[in-house]
Amino acid sequence: MAGTNPYIEKAHFTPAVKPFRVTIIHDGEEQVVEVRPEDIPYGRTGLPGSILDICEGHHIELEHTCGGVCACSTCHVIVREGGDSCNEAGDDELDQLEEAPGITIQSRLGCQCVPNGERDIIIEIPAWNRNAVKETPH
Repeated sequence: MAGTNPYIEKAHFTPAVKPFRVTIIHDGEEQVVEVRPEDIPYGRTGLPGSILDICEGHHIELEHTCGGVCACSTCHVIVREGGDSCNEAGDDELDQLEEAPGITIQSRLGCQCVPNGERDIIIEIPAWNRNAVKETPH
């Protein structure tokens, strides 16, 4: 599922113009991905170049029940380093974040957080952020 949410204000962001690295921490494991601006967008999920878009483009699981249109809080991530190189969270994102468990001052929605590529970033996907229905063996 992908698209846009007509009920929110369009997010403002500066797309990356040079390569950078994103370190993704999930369940205690780190995965480093190289982001090349010419490859963005990777798909149609989240803002182009968002953490969700990057995760999807590198086959890293990041739940996104609403399809990445800022209508839920399931893509909650914590930006541990490099948050200053990401766009500012808008009111709609902050409203959705209030619904996420375990939020911190560094919390963002992966679908709305777009790094500008000025520096490498480190993000953590909280341990609770997984869809148990998809991950349960059948």
